[in-house]
Amino acid sequence: MQSIAQSAPLKPGAIRRIAHLDMDAFYASVELLRYPQLKDLPVVIGGGRRKEDMYLERLRALDPSRDWQNTPLAQLPVDIFPRLSTYVGRGVITTATYAARRFGVGSAMGLMKAAQLCPDAILLPVDFEEYRKYSKLFKSVITEIAPVMEDRGVDEVYIDFTETAGGQREGGRVLARLIQKCIYDATKLTCSIGVAPNKLLAKMASEINKPNGICVLYEKDVETLIWPLPCRKINGIGPKTQERLSALGITHIGELAKYDLNELINHFGQNYGYWLHRAAHGLDDSEVVTHSEPVSLSRETTFDRNLNVRSDKERLGLVFTKLCEQVASDLKRKGYTGKTIGIKLKYANFKTVTRDQTIDAPTDDPVLIRKFAGQLLKRVDLTKPIRLLGVRIANLTSGQVLSALRAGVRESSAESDAQFGLNEELF
Repeated sequence: MQSIAQSAPLKPGAIRRIAHLDMDAFYASVELLRYPQLKDLPVVIGGGRRKEDMYLERLRALDPSRDWQNTPLAQLPVDIFPRLSTYVGRGVITTATYAARRFGVGSAMGLMKAAQLCPDAILLPVDFEEYRKYSKLFKSVITEIAPVMEDRGVDEVYIDFTETAGGQREGGRVLARLIQKCIYDATKLTCSIGVAPNKLLAKMASEINKPNGICVLYEKDVETLIWPLPCRKINGIGPKTQERLSALGITHIGELAKYDLNELINHFGQNYGYWLHRAAHGLDDSEVVTHSEPVSLSRETTFDRNLNVRSDKERLGLVFTKLCEQVASDLKRKGYTGKTIGIKLKYANFKTVTRDQTIDAPTDDPVLIRKFAGQLLKRVDLTKPIRLLGVRIANLTSGQVLSALRAGVRESSAESDAQFGLNEELF
């Protein structure tokens, strides 16, 4: 990310206080506002996008004599919602309610695996438009109170409490309570907040008292509250690093903190080894970033079955075009154009290939993106079954595409299918 960091000198007597705010089971919580009858039930979000009339057929089957068309969503019978046990496909969980998590169900888990753990969980499709609406709302509440905020995605932010009114009181707890209350008043959603001397500790702190909790950490708390945690709790340590650490007999953060620095550098290299040592001691100098520019935008989809170009050409073509249109829509919505267009394919054997090319002028036009993305298909093996398909645009620039370029694209719209990567060998 290209970023602008916020760094202000501390007032006399002030100490650095950084908060990490994480909305509680955000997507699921937004869905429970729509369907309050599902509260306290295991609910999983994922597997597809929402359709307005998705339950109408089920309702008509339940009682054909009743006019269900204008029934409020909050009054829909619980029985009409699909269960995980009936799901067939390759979708993954976006998020789950805490009632579902008690069964071991969690984000990024395959829905088929989740169905084995909690077959009676209710499955709801994603509704990104609704989630974005609530995301903007809770973030606007925060910036009215504490304007130094770093956006980290749809459901989490970092906030610099240091120079904000009330940010030093009780180590930041008073301001955290105020933000929690104001977000709930505006959205009826809960969040968890960790306040600490830096971003690394703040993120770990926000997980300690979930849901709807506040945790305030100081430097003196690192040994008692942070060191007993698994190393994976450190943002930046993934599964592979955890495996390598475990092979060295390191499973908890305290063990990592006490491990010889030179040995860490020998095993993980100069930069990462040194970072692991600092992170285990709760040290982090990164600033709260108040503005960032995306490096790229992408859309991808995993098919419910492997698709073959020869027998599924029409479906692949429709999906490919839709992905290009979605990327173009994202560009326009965010106010960017891009020059580097790329594609991504994952085959049935899980091998992933990517190809990209840079065009002469930045664009946000779906026709032009489709044209060059289609040409890239000539550079990949299309004889193998395809599991996943994606489109990406990078080398982004703020602002709109030149009108002359738009005119040129419109004039070329009658070009043959072959020029758009739609010849008989592609899709």
